[in-house]
This record gives sequence, structure tokens and C-alpha cells, in this order.
Amino acid sequence: MTPIKIAGATVNQTPLDWKGNLNRIIQAIEEAKRQEVEVLCLPELAITGYGSEDLFLSYWYPKKALAQLESLLPHCQHITVAVGLPIRIKEKVYNAVAVIENGVVKGFVAKQFLAIDGVHYEFRWFTPWPANEVTQIDFLGKQVPFGDLTFHHKGMHYGFEICEDAWRGKMRPGYRLQDRKVDLIFNPSASHFAMGKSQLRKELLEESSGIFDCYYCYANLLGNEAGRMIFDGEIMLAKSGELLFRNQLLSFEDVQVKSFYLEPKVQEIAPIQSKNEEFAAASSLALYDYMRKSKSKGFVLSLSGGADSSTIAVLVAEMVNRGVKELGLEKFCQKAGLDYSNNSETDLVGKILTTAYQGTKNSSLDTFESAAYLAKSLGATFYHWEIDEEVKSYTSKIEKAIGRKLTWEHDDITLQNIQARSRAPIIWMLANLNNALLLATSNRSEGDVGYATMDGDTSGSISPIAAVDKYFVLQWLQWAEKELGREGLSKVNSLQPTAELRPLDRTQTDEKDLMPYSIIVEIEKNAIRDRRSPMDVYQILIEEIDIEPVVLKSYIKKFFQLWSRNQWKRERLAPSFHLDEFNVDPKTWYRFPILSGGFTEELELLDQL
Repeated sequence: MTPIKIAGATVNQTPLDWKGNLNRIIQAIEEAKRQEVEVLCLPELAITGYGSEDLFLSYWYPKKALAQLESLLPHCQHITVAVGLPIRIKEKVYNAVAVIENGVVKGFVAKQFLAIDGVHYEFRWFTPWPANEVTQIDFLGKQVPFGDLTFHHKGMHYGFEICEDAWRGKMRPGYRLQDRKVDLIFNPSASHFAMGKSQLRKELLEESSGIFDCYYCYANLLGNEAGRMIFDGEIMLAKSGELLFRNQLLSFEDVQVKSFYLEPKVQEIAPIQSKNEEFAAASSLALYDYMRKSKSKGFVLSLSGGADSSTIAVLVAEMVNRGVKELGLEKFCQKAGLDYSNNSETDLVGKILTTAYQGTKNSSLDTFESAAYLAKSLGATFYHWEIDEEVKSYTSKIEKAIGRKLTWEHDDITLQNIQARSRAPIIWMLANLNNALLLATSNRSEGDVGYATMDGDTSGSISPIAAVDKYFVLQWLQWAEKELGREGLSKVNSLQPTAELRPLDRTQTDEKDLMPYSIIVEIEKNAIRDRRSPMDVYQILIEEIDIEPVVLKSYIKKFFQLWSRNQWKRERLAPSFHLDEFNVDPKTWYRFPILSGGFTEELELLDQL
């Protein structure tokens, strides 16, 4: 086979941003031409964006995507380009890749296996294409082949597996492509980011290229496309079991094109990062995209001095640091629609991130100093005020209405919640004044058990850490202080997590209210991620954790009871980024009935042991 130069490209797309999406694809094509690429592969559904949801079901949306494809044709002279889009044939919509050669569409390849696990609901929109079937569809007045196709370029024979196609074991299209003796398999993907997932993709490519004894090229979407899922823009090339190329992930650039000659030697392999570094990089890019795509001018955060809000503050500062480092200050600001004149990086953090410590008589000097010290170290704007007057106003009105005083002995939850809720209206005012996004601070562990006040700490436009557990957050803060040089976290990391909603003499801590966070993590992994019953969870954990059986039973009961009664809260949480292997957002991963019997019979079985 004559040496051929191919490329994978990643693009940061947005549903309904037709002009922007098209321009980014054209940018990729022009850059590929500049690099003298002969065959370019763009990601799955690159024309529309993967997160278009029920727009795929309409008649006009796939039709508009075809019109965009037509607009691409003049830019595809002297190059072959594969680009993803939805195709409607009568009542069915297919997830397809158009192959354009010298400005002419040579055919459409349709996805054969649809993702339906975790965050994916592809069967709602698309129909899988049968193996080995080919039909013809009309495009610009000509009949073009559509279905299970392969193509030739010079002496190279190539085909496609579209994202999920590659993850189906012995059923995957790659085996049929091997029978057809292809030299190269392209995999255009919209594979959502999750910490640790890149290692699985690397292993898939090595295994696939080895089994099929061919080149295997992977190209993934990039960025926080539609609000929740993040795409990491991974591009890889492997040959006969060996990885030859892997790019650095989670770029702030809108377009990346990575080209390589088809030759069996290592060209470049970026290292796979730790979960801590992946969390920082993915959250930074997701926050940047969410801010600029929502046309907001920054973020507002109720900074308590505790772990959750401090994590989010650091992530926003990292967003600025990483984005400016990669793009430069001017481009970073221009993309976000911000004024870049007379700004240093620290000044920019202050303009983008506004924080406020909202104390009560139950707040400690330690948390105030922690919040103030962190905000100063990051360069964030910092305000502080007391909300006791507002709390007293609400409380006195209720006391007058019901004819009695509220007490901690009889009204504990009520007196806690009114403090958290009283903080929300004033911090929302600040967000409105700044044309900024209010950041909610709940984590996944709190989502599990409902340890959050609705319309209080759950208030916000986006909840950046709602998909990661508190145990991870606490160790990440220690890592960030040391490895990211965020010395402003020193006070945060010295504090025991507490809501500070009870009087200080009651020594409230999160783990005293709930259970150790390390236990919550183990229970949720088995109960939610692996969908096991209370009895299964007990039998697994009693073997794995050094704990008294009666204590473990009490924790499992508490978890399942709190989980069941707090589904309504999870339904109302602000949108969150999908960052881990699973989350508890009912819109993207785990659906559970709002009303249920609450595992009553299943939990009674534990008492019989």
C-alpha cells in the first residue's frame, strides 16, 4: 500500500449552532488540507452535535443537517472527508457518516449498534442498521448508496465502526470488515467523558487493531456540548495491537486535527492522566463551555469555607488558568465574550468569579477565614454578610402564625433549612446583577441521601460536582493543594466537613448526621451503580469492610431509606456534569420512582440475619 496520510479531527459543537458547527468543520478540513491529509475522519454527529435530543425526531432537523452537508461539498475538493449526521428515511432516523470524496458524496455508512446504557438513550431517536444491507437514498437528485459500506482510496480499503459499534464484542462490525479485508477502520465517536475511561478506549484500540490486523483510527467529539455530557476530543491511531498515536485530551481549542502517515511506528502518545488531573481538566473545560455557550459573563458562588464550595472555586480558577495557558488571554476572553483589555490572569479570575460568605450566628470564625483566605489566593471577588436578620424575619412570622416558639429540640430540620434557604435570594440577586451563573454546591453523596436543602444550597444554574462523591472531593482538595499549588486550600483542608446550621455547641458534622463518607461510597457503588438489593450490598460489604454487622446494617438501612424518600430532590437538582463512571441524575443515568414502598420488605430481611 502506497504511504497515505490520514487524520482524525475533533470539534467542539453545539446543537442548533448551525453556522458555528459548519465553520468548525470547515476549519478542520482546511487544516487537514494544509497538513496534506488525504482522508479525514470527523466525529459522530459532528454536523448537528450529539446532544440534540428530541430534535432528532423532527422532520426538519435531519433535513437541515443534509443542507449543511451540501454546504460542505465545495470545501472537500482534493480530499476525502467522513463526517457524521442524522439521516431520516421515511419514519426512521439513522445515525450515519457521510463519506465525501473530491466534493462528491460517495456513500453513507449507518450505525449498527445503539448505546442505551448509562447516559445514553439512542434508541429513542435512532434505528440500528442491519449488517450487510445496502440501499440507495436520494441526495441532490442522485441515488447514493446507504448502509453497510466500505470504500477505497488509492490502494487502501477502509470501513467504519461508529462509536458503540466497537463495544459489541463478537457482534461488532469489525469482524465483517476483517472478512472484507479492510486495511483501516475509522471510528467516529461521541463517547462521553468519565474519569478512567481513556484507558478503556486505549485497550479497545490496541485489541481491535490486533484482532483485525489493521490500522484503527479513533476520533471523538470535544467539549461540554449541550450542558451535561463532556467530550474529551480524544484522537488515537493503532496498528496490529500497538498504539501509535494519542493526543492530549480536553483542549480549550475548538478544532484539533492530528495527521499521520499509515506506517507502523509510534508517532506520539500523550500520557493517560490520573483521575484527579482528569477531574480538574474536564471540569475546567465544561465550566468554560457552559459559561460561553449560555452567554453568561461569569459565575457567582456562595463560598462557605467548606469542601464543596471550595472545590468549585478552585475549578473556576483552574478554568481560567488552563484556558489562558492554552489559548492566550485575548483569545480566551474573545471566545467567552469577555473584555480582555487591561487584564492579568488574576484580574480575570476576579471578574469571572464572585464569591460571598453568608454567615449566621451558627457560623464559625474558622469557616469565614477559610473562605476569605481561599478567595484571596485565587483572586476571586469576595463579599461577606450576615443573614440572621432574614432568618429571624421568616422564623418570627411562622411562630406568630402557629402560636409557638420554634426550638432545636422539636424543630431541628426546620431551623436548619430556613438558614440555607435564606441565603438563596440574595446570592441570586448577585448572579442577576453580574449576568452570571449561580453555582450550586451539592455533591453526589448528598444527592444519594438528600442531605441538601432544596432552594438553599441546591440553588443554582449548574451543579459542577453533583456527579462526584464527597470522599473523592475531600481527597481531591488535598491533591489540589499539593499538586496544583493551590495553597489557599490549607485552611479548607484542616476543617471537618459541617453544614454549620445547628448551634456551635451541638458540634454538627456531616458524617455524624449521616455516616462515614467512605461507607456511603461503597454502598452507592453496589446499590446504585451495580443495582444490587440491600441484602446483596450487606453480603458484599461485610466481607470487604472491617465493621460490626449491626453497624453496617444500620448504615445500609439509612442509605436505602433516605435514597427512596429523596428522589424528588434529585429530580430538581440543577444540571450537572457527567464526570464519573455513574451519577444519580435521573435525566442522564439513574431513574427511580418518586413515590415507592422504600425497600420496606428488602430491609426487613436484614433484621432476620
